[in-house]
Amino acid sequence: MSLPLAFLQNFGMTEILILGGLAVLLFGTRRLPEFGRSLGKGIVEFKKGLKGLEDDVDNPPGNGGSEPGRELPRPPQRVTAPGGPKFDSASADKPAAHS
Repeated sequence: MSLPLAFLQNFGMTEILILGGLAVLLFGTRRLPEFGRSLGKGIVEFKKGLKGLEDDVDNPPGNGGSEPGRELPRPPQRVTAPGGPKFDSASADKPAAHS
């Protein structure tokens, strides 16, 4: 069984220096730190996303509120009165005045 990324384990100091030189030639000395920062931020965000997925798998929502700080959502409340809308009988008997 061959691993597609198995060659990455055999990097020596010469290979790392060659890759670093290529990176400086491609990106320049000014953009290389910016590139490294954005790559690092991307890795951190990726790890946060994986951590969030692990938390969701370990504690799915609606599991009875096993987390002490989380409340379950409340059911929707009735907006209208149970008997339907109420009209004033005096205004219902009179026809609407049109101008």
